[in-house]
Amino acid sequence: MHPAPPTAATTGPRRSRVAVVVLFVVAGAVMGGWSGRIPTVKADLGLSDAQWGLVALAMPLGSLVALLVLTRVIGRTGARALALPGAAALLVVAPLAAVSPSAGFLAPALALQGASTGLLFGPMNALAVDVERRYGRSIMSSFHAWFSVGQLTGGLAGAAAGLLGVDPWLQLTVCDVALAVALCSTASAVPRPHAAQLTGQRTGQRTGPWTRPAPRERPTPQIVLLAALALLSAVTEGSAVQWSAQFSVSLGAGVATGSLTLVCYSLAIALTRSFGDRVVDRVGRRRFVQLSALTTAAGVVVAVGGGTVPAALLGFALVGLGCGCVFPTIMGLAGNQPDISPARAVTYVNLGEWPAFFLGPPLVGALAEVSSLRWAMGLLVVTALAVALLARRIRVP
Repeated sequence: MHPAPPTAATTGPRRSRVAVVVLFVVAGAVMGGWSGRIPTVKADLGLSDAQWGLVALAMPLGSLVALLVLTRVIGRTGARALALPGAAALLVVAPLAAVSPSAGFLAPALALQGASTGLLFGPMNALAVDVERRYGRSIMSSFHAWFSVGQLTGGLAGAAAGLLGVDPWLQLTVCDVALAVALCSTASAVPRPHAAQLTGQRTGQRTGPWTRPAPRERPTPQIVLLAALALLSAVTEGSAVQWSAQFSVSLGAGVATGSLTLVCYSLAIALTRSFGDRVVDRVGRRRFVQLSALTTAAGVVVAVGGGTVPAALLGFALVGLGCGCVFPTIMGLAGNQPDISPARAVTYVNLGEWPAFFLGPPLVGALAEVSSLRWAMGLLVVTALAVALLARRIRVP
């Protein structure tokens, strides 16, 4: 007789939490490791900035295709059946992208990498919601903190490999083998949620391990609201990542000091994710999103209004403190909405967030062209205040 597959009831909460943490670390480490070697890959292929920009579009487009597929299948398969293959595919595809001999090979490799990322992100957040429910308290931000740890570790590995002259494909292969070992050793503990969690059924309805999920669940008004909040938050985050260093340089900072602005922002995000769950439990999710958005807006005002490099460093640190836990909190809210499965709910929110890849940073750049970067950064105040206002309409389950 074969052993029963792991479920939310048979797998210990701690083991399940570690297993889902590994998924977040894998996603972050691969992203950080690849991003750190982009300049080398770009130079090796002899691509201009414009050519690289076109090739790089393949990744978010691949992610979009995966998200569209997920909205149709995740309610039937469950998150576990998609997250593990997505993580495995990501570990395989990243080194292959690094050995592409031309842009013609790199573009489909990046599309596959984006699709693998899309296949992993939504399901792993749904699994995190499942583990959070079993703990009975907020732990969603801690999962995203581990994503940040993975991203930082991958970035440092890429930087070290670059200094040592190690080829990108070799660095990514070695790192991904280590990640694969961790993934294989914890895969059995990744939970398979109960049928009620797959289908969005209410307690008391007939459920069982073979219960068929609803054929298609439409996004509820609350899911649409949460998707809009995720989009606005991602526009703010993406713009801060892309433009914070350049903003300090525009104020007279050197390149190294400009990079320090991004470091302050990234460290603040990691810090707030490490303690954010305790604050969420204390003030509630709706109020936490509002306070976080107001902190973000205040940070941008400090950076832009101060007009000095120290003000920019402080301001973007505040932006990081404000932004860090908004998306994890939105994921937690989505995964607990009634009348829709957690897996499909977080997938819809991820899909709603997707346009931020193309909206935020380019819009800031366009505004900077017609005015100045200082005025263009005011867009982040608008998006942050919009999050604070819309968050008033959140209904906490």
